[in-house]
Amino acid sequence: MKSRPRRRVLKNVAAEAERFRQRSAIAFLGVVLALVGLAVWYFRLQVIEHEEYATRSEANRIKLQPVVPGRGLIYDRKGRILADNVPAYRLDVTPREAGDPAKWLPALKGIVELSEDDIEQFEEARRASRGFKPITLKLRVSEEEAARFAVDRWRYPGVELVSYLNRRYLYGELFAHVIGYVARIDEEDAAKMGEANAAFSHSGKTGLERFYEEQLRGRIGYEKVETNVDGRELGLVGRVPAVPGSDLRLGIDLDLQRAMVIAFGDRDGSAVAVDPRTGEVLAMVSMPGYDANLFVNGISHADYQRLTTDPSRPLFNRNVLGGGPPGSTIKPLVALAGLDSGMRKPEDRVFSTGEFRIPGQSRGYRDSSGGAGWTDMRKSISLSVNYYYYKLAYDMKIDRLAHFMRRYGFGEPTGIDLAGENPGIVPSPQWKAGRTREPWYPGETVIAGIGQGYWISTLLQLARGTAAIADDGRLRRLHLVTDRRDGYRAPWKPLPQPAPKLITDNPANLQAVHEGMVATIHGQGTATAMARGAPYMMAGKTGTVQKISRKAGGKSVDPRSLPYHLRHQALFVGYAPAENPTIAVAVIVEHGGYGGSTAAPIARKVFDAWLLGKMPEPDPESTRQLPPGTLDGIPGSIAPPPTNQAAPRSPVAPTSPAKPTANAPATPGASVPMGGAAARPPTASGNAASRPAAATTPSTSAPATPRPQPRSASPSAPPEPRR
Repeated sequence: MKSRPRRRVLKNVAAEAERFRQRSAIAFLGVVLALVGLAVWYFRLQVIEHEEYATRSEANRIKLQPVVPGRGLIYDRKGRILADNVPAYRLDVTPREAGDPAKWLPALKGIVELSEDDIEQFEEARRASRGFKPITLKLRVSEEEAARFAVDRWRYPGVELVSYLNRRYLYGELFAHVIGYVARIDEEDAAKMGEANAAFSHSGKTGLERFYEEQLRGRIGYEKVETNVDGRELGLVGRVPAVPGSDLRLGIDLDLQRAMVIAFGDRDGSAVAVDPRTGEVLAMVSMPGYDANLFVNGISHADYQRLTTDPSRPLFNRNVLGGGPPGSTIKPLVALAGLDSGMRKPEDRVFSTGEFRIPGQSRGYRDSSGGAGWTDMRKSISLSVNYYYYKLAYDMKIDRLAHFMRRYGFGEPTGIDLAGENPGIVPSPQWKAGRTREPWYPGETVIAGIGQGYWISTLLQLARGTAAIADDGRLRRLHLVTDRRDGYRAPWKPLPQPAPKLITDNPANLQAVHEGMVATIHGQGTATAMARGAPYMMAGKTGTVQKISRKAGGKSVDPRSLPYHLRHQALFVGYAPAENPTIAVAVIVEHGGYGGSTAAPIARKVFDAWLLGKMPEPDPESTRQLPPGTLDGIPGSIAPPPTNQAAPRSPVAPTSPAKPTANAPATPGASVPMGGAAARPPTASGNAASRPAAATTPSTSAPATPRPQPRSASPSAPPEPRR
């Protein structure tokens, strides 16, 4: 049987073509949509998010490195560098890149010498910081160590050898309590300085370094460094320069500072010398000192323990942080308070029996030298008659006395540019009521008149008050920094100072006090020994502060018979030349005995160094080693820059005849005083400031000869220092 033939199906070409067109259109549309999507994606990457991805790419290629500026330099008044910066290397570690220190630190110790202090400080910083911030492992890496590390650097990822400028104090111990020091930044400093200053490794801790920290440190810059995928530097592609810190010029004279240290020998204490015409500090020491360079890169435990356990407390700044009863050095100002208050006239006399008694009380307040007989104000200063001041304070009452003492600058900071200044204490019932429930007793008023009791004054306050007497009653702000410049080629700009305050409206009262202070040295006062051989006249006041009470019977205790720690404090304040002062000093010698025999000779050596250019000879019996650089390169003159010319003071009449050699002023043919020839600037009226002639006993000394103008102390410009 034949099979039926299959039926042939004809294709619908048109339909298939239509389907093909539809599928092609769909495929084409898909391709178009894909291309549009890709274009949108590219548009987003290249246009919308271009900045973000360009930044990321640039960050992978460019590394920003902070450029720490050079810290500002510090100069003395003649342009000699006291603090500068020297190139050095340090090792910085980025913990996230370096990994576990246990794996790389032992091997690194074989290349670079690392002390236990270095490792301990690194571990403390690593635990307290974020892992991506570099931490200093060691400062002051030697050149030999740097060369060894450079060879094996590839073995220590995250460990970098960084060059930096290290702070150096050329006269470390000589200016330790003035300039202070910088040290590594701690957490408190970092929080205070902010993230923008995180690249700084050091900050000022004490002294001028701390007070002028913002001006000295400058502003951080940045470098753009191109790197490859391995992080190796290929080149510098951009830079934002750092701004160096400002330079500071002090009023301090390096040579006078040396002279002051030499004059102290092995004694503990402090001294301040100021220019009464400006308030500039000419020299300031706190003995003993310490080497400020020890703290720059971290002091060792052994050195720190040695300093902190020293009974002489070398780390303690006696001038700024210290304070104590001023003793008899306050008497010229107490006498001035009596005159200004109208309670006394210079010629008013009291009869000193050697013992003052408050009416109705049996207790007596004694004089160390017994009765002085009839005593006026001038004699009370020159012979330091306690009886006069017991009675004066009792008559004035404590509130009035405290009012005038505050007017003279006590009980408040002097304004010196050092942090933490002690304001001191002016005794008063209000002060006592705030600290105790006991009432104010009349006896406390009596002893306040001789600078005892609750009195706390600093040597800076005594120097400031003495300078005010020397400068016709103008109380000025004490300051160390006189000028500033923002760049080595920039001009020096003086720092503005507040206008002085007048402590008295009566020049005659000031003149009477001045005459009493002159008689202390050139009359028959308590410091006549310091006038021997002086070609200029001085004015001053000695003081002795007892640390124990007198024995029964009121007899004075010989301080030389006491244990060292119980001996009296010896003080002296004064100025010179008396007829036209250019320097005022305040000196305290701890456990020194008597002011006239211990503190006054130190002041005389300082006067000679400033006025005559005569440097003191080191004491051959001194057991204390002088700071390095103290005896190096001492010139024959330490003259300050000259100031406006003014007429000298009138000759002063001592209350008693004085030795001719002590009273005779310098003549043009004699040794020229180099520090004190420049006279006082003109007063507000435009006339030269000069004291009126004494209204009492005519002077037995020769008229004062006008002193020659000092030579300018402007040395040749020093070579440009490293920053």
